[in-house]
Amino acid sequence: MKSFQQRERALATLAKETGYVRKPHGDRLRVALAFPNTYWVGMSNLGFQTVYRLFNDRDDVVCERVFLPPKQELAELVATRAPLLTLESQTPVGELDILAFSISFEWDYVNVLTMLKLAGIPSYATARGSHDPLIVIGGAVTFVNPEPLALFADVIAAGEGEVLVPPLADACRDATSRADLLQRLALERGFYIPSFYEPQYGADGALTGYAVAPGLPGPPPMPVRKAAVKTTDALDPPATSIFTPETEFGARFLVEVVRGCANLCRFCWAGYNYLPVRPFPTDRILQLAAAARPHASRVGLVSIALCDHPDIERILAGLLDMGYAISPASLRLDDLTEPIVRILRSSGERGITIAPETGSDRLRRVVNKTVTNDEILDRADLIFANGIENLKLYYMIGLPTETDEDLVAIRDLTLQMRERMMKHARTRGQVGRIVGSVNPLIPKPGTAYQWLPMEDPAVTERKTKRLRALMAGIDNVYFNIKSERHSYYQALLSLGDRRVAPAIEAAERNGQNWRAAVEESGVDADFFIFRDRSRDAVLPWDVIDGGMKASFFQAEYAKALREEWTLPPKRQQENARLLPVIQ
Repeated sequence: MKSFQQRERALATLAKETGYVRKPHGDRLRVALAFPNTYWVGMSNLGFQTVYRLFNDRDDVVCERVFLPPKQELAELVATRAPLLTLESQTPVGELDILAFSISFEWDYVNVLTMLKLAGIPSYATARGSHDPLIVIGGAVTFVNPEPLALFADVIAAGEGEVLVPPLADACRDATSRADLLQRLALERGFYIPSFYEPQYGADGALTGYAVAPGLPGPPPMPVRKAAVKTTDALDPPATSIFTPETEFGARFLVEVVRGCANLCRFCWAGYNYLPVRPFPTDRILQLAAAARPHASRVGLVSIALCDHPDIERILAGLLDMGYAISPASLRLDDLTEPIVRILRSSGERGITIAPETGSDRLRRVVNKTVTNDEILDRADLIFANGIENLKLYYMIGLPTETDEDLVAIRDLTLQMRERMMKHARTRGQVGRIVGSVNPLIPKPGTAYQWLPMEDPAVTERKTKRLRALMAGIDNVYFNIKSERHSYYQALLSLGDRRVAPAIEAAERNGQNWRAAVEESGVDADFFIFRDRSRDAVLPWDVIDGGMKASFFQAEYAKALREEWTLPPKRQQENARLLPVIQ
């Protein structure tokens, strides 16, 4: 592909957009903000759009976007060796000052290397010179485990963009050299400079710690403290600023309503890492939604705990009055109320997503999902009684202490929800459907299960076959069960350390054949995935301090084995109120 063809396609893309920023470069800091997937996916990512706005809100910065080209264009770029260009000004990415990646998913790691190659930038930080852009990696993966990407990054920005963007821009403005810049950033909260730390390993291959690189003017902090805003009271909520029909969600207005979740499910890295719960200002959410209404007819409410916003019913009612069709993210069962369900149905929503996680109350206590089957069925009845036709369910298998009875319980609970759906469907004359999505547990870093090995794939495969047999032949119920092999390589990218980098590099070269990549690179994937880490003094992701103590996670795991809940504050208050009645 010739560069002029890239330019023509970029101009055609911009012609369909509303809200993008175009600035002269001049003496400004020039940032290429990269999403390591296609435009279709990246422009539906609210974090990506938020960082774009944060950079461009500064007069001394110009930020332009770059995406992984679609397959055909990618092949043409590789064949012609044409440079990867930014979208706004069609400038070669390799000529800018910073290439900042916003990464949300482990599967996009190989795309980072593909984009570096297209830009003519060496993949490994040690191979770059002062003429190359500074490679910054941020996004959700930095909250989990940045170490598999550490050798490819000059800087890892761990935390929330609102706190990270200003010191990054300031340091780039004030630094006298690349070395000076890295040293400045190392002293700022949230910035991890992998080259300043050398991992140390024991005889068994386990990580034992990090040695600080010699010759630094001042020792950088270890661990690096995650950067996060203390309060959202004075912040604009992250929201769509660029509208285009050519995205996964179409011209939908996305807005973050509340950050964090108080429920503390023991498997959920996001629940722990985005604490504390911080709602965004109600009036500002509605003002932004009103301004976006000429460009969007649907609104997507982004949150891991939507109903933790104290004004959620007012927000929903205000959006309904504007004529929006409202699409929330997965709703927490214990917060679903009749007014909320009615507003969603009145806006045109026909389906709701909930996450029972498992079918038994016992196993839900193990994972700290603080609802019971009776409550789930009560909410299902509420959902279907108010005109919602379709229900999507998230389940997991491979949980600690799981038995065959727990798999049967998934079937039984789903059947009971189906009964309620059919009961209300008969009165309406229209039958909806229930769709279940089942994923094997990956013990994620930064959770109470972070020391656990992943379940043996042979055991998971037996459970998968068993569950498929249990769910077969049920009318209006459809289950999608993810394979254990898919989860195996995702677990490698979640639980590995810097020694996984050669496998990522090999997977990029061979078209993401992970089995071949692991074999070629000599990476011992089983070591990272199936090893009990409870005796390890240091875990790879300990390099980032997410704010939660290891002792807390250990106590939570002990409670899991005792099948005990840790109730969130709201449920504690409810139980205290009900206790005299129960007694």
